[in-house]
Amino acid sequence: MTSSPDGGDGPAGSKLRAPGLRAPGLGLLLAEMRSIFEFNASLMMSPLLLRAPKGDGHPVLALPGFLASDLSMAPMRRYLKELGYDAHAWQMGRNLGGLTRVRAALRERLAEIHANAGRKVTVIGWSLGGVYARDLALHAPDMVRYVVTLGSPFANDIRATNATRLYEALSGETVGEDPEFVKALSGDLSVPTTSIFSRSDGVVNWRTCLLRPSASAENIEVYLASHVGLGVNPAVLWAVADRLSQQEGQFSQFDRSGPFAIAYAPPERAQS
Repeated sequence: MTSSPDGGDGPAGSKLRAPGLRAPGLGLLLAEMRSIFEFNASLMMSPLLLRAPKGDGHPVLALPGFLASDLSMAPMRRYLKELGYDAHAWQMGRNLGGLTRVRAALRERLAEIHANAGRKVTVIGWSLGGVYARDLALHAPDMVRYVVTLGSPFANDIRATNATRLYEALSGETVGEDPEFVKALSGDLSVPTTSIFSRSDGVVNWRTCLLRPSASAENIEVYLASHVGLGVNPAVLWAVADRLSQQEGQFSQFDRSGPFAIAYAPPERAQS
């Protein structure tokens, strides 16, 4: 079978490359309102979430999604700080898009955190923020320890989102106009990376979030998560904490056992 325009089944290789995907339908988009329940669930489960592996104090830079500000990443930064990480906001106001416009400032922010800590920085990006995170790893790998993306459209047909037209209108950029950049962005990074996504994402077609699994790269699918709720979903928070607890320079695939095991799809499902 081959990949269909609406993201039908096909070989793993074709799905990572094939154009012609569609943005999620109206039903999934309207269902994004469930994100408030994901946030409330994380609050209720905070004692359990704090049982995650403790951090080693290394710096973490959290990048918000399109139209969001540092406030959207505040729950994750607070959680990571409580676990022992040195979590930082991007401090660039609301994310109105435009990678070429913010690229220099982002590198300066990364360099500042890296210099102050004297350690490499893990970069976590939500949606568009994940695209920024991968771009940082491409151009400043000497300062990046790890990349985690949450519902970020960096692969396949990256126009398959419900935010593409608004992004282009506000940023003045055309999504996917530079094939070489898109190829580099979706390719293998020189640092460990994890892509967390959900098939029930109402903003981004989940296939645009798939990276090529390798000895230092993995996809983690979370059942029933919304796009807007990815940064506060308790199963996502647990997975992020688990991934960040790995020692620098080491990587092992995510163990889907534990208190939120029921929330994670088996790894092979990301390729089916």
